[in-house]
Amino acid sequence: MDGTVLVADDDRTIRTVLTQALTRAGCKVHATSSLTTLMRWVAEGKGDVVISDVMMPDGNGLEMLPKISQDRPGLPVIVISAQNTIMTAIQAAEAEAYDYLPKPFDLPDLMKRTAKALELKAHSPARASEDERPDELPLVGRTAIMQALYRVVARVMNTDLPVLIWGESGTGKSLIARAIHDFSDRRSLPFVTANAADLQDLEGPARVLARVKGGTLLIDEIGDIPEELQARIVRMMDTPGEYTPRFLATSQSDLTAAMEAGRVRKDLYYRLSGATLNVPALRERVDDIPLLADHFLVRGEKTGQAPRVLSEAAAEIFRTYSWPGNVRQLENAVRRLGLTSRAVEITAPEVEQVLGSQPELEPIRSAGDTEKLGASVARHLKRYFDLHGNMLPPPGLYQRILREVEIPLIEIALDATGGNQAKCADLLGINRNTLRKKITDLDIEVTRRRKLM
Repeated sequence: MDGTVLVADDDRTIRTVLTQALTRAGCKVHATSSLTTLMRWVAEGKGDVVISDVMMPDGNGLEMLPKISQDRPGLPVIVISAQNTIMTAIQAAEAEAYDYLPKPFDLPDLMKRTAKALELKAHSPARASEDERPDELPLVGRTAIMQALYRVVARVMNTDLPVLIWGESGTGKSLIARAIHDFSDRRSLPFVTANAADLQDLEGPARVLARVKGGTLLIDEIGDIPEELQARIVRMMDTPGEYTPRFLATSQSDLTAAMEAGRVRKDLYYRLSGATLNVPALRERVDDIPLLADHFLVRGEKTGQAPRVLSEAAAEIFRTYSWPGNVRQLENAVRRLGLTSRAVEITAPEVEQVLGSQPELEPIRSAGDTEKLGASVARHLKRYFDLHGNMLPPPGLYQRILREVEIPLIEIALDATGGNQAKCADLLGINRNTLRKKITDLDIEVTRRRKLM
């Protein structure tokens, strides 16, 4: 690499590491712990690339970016930050940063980005906004997979590209969609969510477009919409009328396979997939789990809840639990612990008490997996016991495990019989009155319908 790099960070270790690495790569380096010094160097014309932290003793690095852009148009600024929400990535993009990396950063990766910045000597234009924005969004993650998602969101938010957002239930797809709208040029216009029911009759698309008025239209769970209604969405996208909205869609599965299987129209798939965002399951970013738990506890304090923190043992149990309901399930568990915990520090037994009625589930297995139920349960229970180390699980394990198996068994049997309790009792081989009592005791919802099979 050839050029001069200005490094601004209040952490002496980071300044030393970057100075040594960049110098070995052939760069000249000026390093400082002061934004004031950095801005003086920029004004003097020093530096070909800036690497700056956000939170500095004498100011906020992001707030200096417009001034740097004004004084030195085309000077690339790489932002590094220990802030871990989507807000930092969005603010960096809006403030015209050349690139953004979360701390702790990967040094080789930062070196590659610096080399590219030195080579290009310019950054992509982005619109800076002076409007007031929320202090934070409930999208928290320090892991590489989440930070990569944040960067993509920041890049697509001010384009007109349709965006397809897919991920499991409870991962935060709707939050991503809302963030794209709230931080885009259309944020002053309506944000409307539509599903199959909204498009059911012939006038449905027209009513939806009238509500959107050129804002953002989110089509919820596009993979569940019947083919006839999919055709209406295609026509709606092709002829939106006077005002063309931004189209977003969510799905609980990758629509590529659904399209290849004929469940999703190809013309609809290609219209919606201008950009595709994969929101990872919580088990794919386990290192974010304690961070998320702390975030929800702090948010509880802001609504009047007593201060609470997780003990190390409690945080480890949270981290190793599979969270089949993803972030939504985690938030509900944390909220309950915040209300029921007897002391400031939430203990491992208290966590087990909350999670005890829903023992850890394994990720969904492939269709070709032929593992028997007994082996799956044995593997599950062994891991459940392993979580406790030398301690035993809370008392009442037998009933908790039976309840965990019994609830989905009855629910699936009821679904298979269309909610007919007589048929369900016969299928299960139990007395009808026994089934009724279990439905009441287990708080199982019964929906009667005609079973199409």
